[in-house]
Amino acid sequence: MFFGLNNILKKFLPTGLFYRSLIIVVAPTIFLQIITTVVFFDSIWIKANKGLTRSLVGELKTLSDIYTGEDSGQINYLTQQYKFNFDYVINILNEELPNTVMERKYSPMDRSLRRELKSVFGSTNYWFDTIKYEDVVEVKVRSTDKIIQILFPRERIAPSSVRIFIFWITLPSLLLISIAIIFLKNQTRPIINLAKAAEKFGKGDFVSGIRPSGASEVRKAAYEFDRMAKRIDKHLKQRSEMLSGISHDLRTPLTRLKLQLAMLNQKDLSLKMSKDINEMESMLNSYLQFAKSQAQEDSVATNINKILNEIANEKSSKNFHLDLPIEIVLVARKNALKRCFNNIIDNGLNYAKNVYVNISKSTNNLHIFINDDGPGIPLNQYKNVFKPFYRLDESRNLNHAGVGLGMSIAEDIVRSHGGSIELSKSNKKGLQVKISLPL
Repeated sequence: MFFGLNNILKKFLPTGLFYRSLIIVVAPTIFLQIITTVVFFDSIWIKANKGLTRSLVGELKTLSDIYTGEDSGQINYLTQQYKFNFDYVINILNEELPNTVMERKYSPMDRSLRRELKSVFGSTNYWFDTIKYEDVVEVKVRSTDKIIQILFPRERIAPSSVRIFIFWITLPSLLLISIAIIFLKNQTRPIINLAKAAEKFGKGDFVSGIRPSGASEVRKAAYEFDRMAKRIDKHLKQRSEMLSGISHDLRTPLTRLKLQLAMLNQKDLSLKMSKDINEMESMLNSYLQFAKSQAQEDSVATNINKILNEIANEKSSKNFHLDLPIEIVLVARKNALKRCFNNIIDNGLNYAKNVYVNISKSTNNLHIFINDDGPGIPLNQYKNVFKPFYRLDESRNLNHAGVGLGMSIAEDIVRSHGGSIELSKSNKKGLQVKISLPL
């Protein structure tokens, strides 16, 4: 039961730390104010209103009893006293009680007045109006064959402390909530900044200038995150520099071997060995490309359409088809994305007749579809092709001229941008590569 209730509450409660903290602070305050208001209204205001109404109805009953007598002198004297001391307006009318209801249905004051008049005069011998006048209440009472009209100030039955109470219970609450919002903003801001820095670092961007602030626990977390980010950056740079250095150093002996082969008289042997050297040189280029994909590059506003059009112009192939119905600009590492698209498109052009690229947009993501009409990839090999140095032995080899790093580099670049890359069967009977990037 509690598990189900918890799931229901999760759907309606905010997900942000600031708003959850605000609920923790504000909810008890509001709940306490509601309880205080209900207790005050029930035990103080209603009782005070009931006492005032009962006293006033008693005065009206006394006045009605006086008018049943025949001593006109006494009637005139008491009428003048009521008008002078209680601020009443008293008239004798020769008419029937009105049939229209001129009271507020849900007003506690009207309900209390109706209850007291009914208990004293009966249900058919009175009528009152609290709507017609703003500060005056009109009551008509049947006394023998006369109708007595009494007008008296509304404050006689409405305690004035209600407005003051509402003012003093609302103003401090708003003040306290405002102070709580200011303090909560200051406490949650460092956590939000740390979360943004972690998200940025997770996408491969360089994070610098993290200033620990806020509570001691948040400061420590920010400090440790900064140290961790610097260690990871240093490790990635060392790995890239080492791989780049090794690849670069191997070019020198390969160049010497090429020169020596060119001087050989045995051309058949020279051609065979040249092919091996060219393959080794291609491997080194792949290593260098992999090292470059790990290198640091700043994220800038990047036009995806321009990148794909640049690739199309570089390929200059009639077998490369672009369909770009919308123009998309997102913050990304331009050179890395271009390298990613190039790797996948090159694979398609190498092992298929045609490659088709089109883009679409959803609420929060950009989708790039790269389809070809080649032999495709077996379903059980979809995960393996993203492994570094993995090469298929099937008729379609994604890295025929390389060492199996093309798709690994592509996946690494896409994931470093916070996106995803998926393989599936293409409607062109080949392979479909779907790249999704957050906008």
